[in-house]
Amino acid sequence: MKNILIAASILSANFAYLGKEIKDVLKAGVDIIHFDVMDNHYVPNLTIGPLVLKSLRDYGIKCIIDVHLMTKPVDDLIIKFAKLGADIITLHPESSYHLDKSISLIKNYGCKAGLALNPSTSLCYLDYLFDKLDIILIMSVNPGFEGQKFLNHIYDKIIKVKQIIKKKKILLEVDGGVNINNIKKIVIAGADILVMGSAIFKHSFSYYETIKNIKLKLNT
Repeated sequence: MKNILIAASILSANFAYLGKEIKDVLKAGVDIIHFDVMDNHYVPNLTIGPLVLKSLRDYGIKCIIDVHLMTKPVDDLIIKFAKLGADIITLHPESSYHLDKSISLIKNYGCKAGLALNPSTSLCYLDYLFDKLDIILIMSVNPGFEGQKFLNHIYDKIIKVKQIIKKKKILLEVDGGVNINNIKKIVIAGADILVMGSAIFKHSFSYYETIKNIKLKLNT
């Protein structure tokens, strides 16, 4: 099995102890912290903003942080998150008034750029952006809330995108309803990064045991 990165979505974490929660999952073996930013406009939920990222960096969180912007517009937030320590900034094509400009903005501030595709979003958005993208995020649920079930028709979308980018240095990330029961199939379809929220933070096992079981599943 190829090297698969595990990204913990902090939307499912205990926000009363967020810094400690993140340090604990990183110690347990998580590779990336996935930072879900929702504005109650582009998606029907309101989550966290740039000050939370600043607080985490000030607390000593030094890992890779992928800021997933589910907001409209996005350009002002791109600048704020980039200045406060984001490593990756991912946006949705529908949320930008000038997609190429927004992606260039991410790159100009020294961050890796990701493009997120909702279940119904056309792959045509990829046609002229390959040279600027580092990550493509396939949403396997409709964004807005944690704990949703993986939409089975997304397996075909993952396969299609992987075929399109197979000769390019672009990582394929999958987010939504990812759990220990479907990760092997998602990886076989083409995923390089697995975003997991409830499957990590709301499991009955310790974080160490949970991540250990995930990695064992991926390698069996």
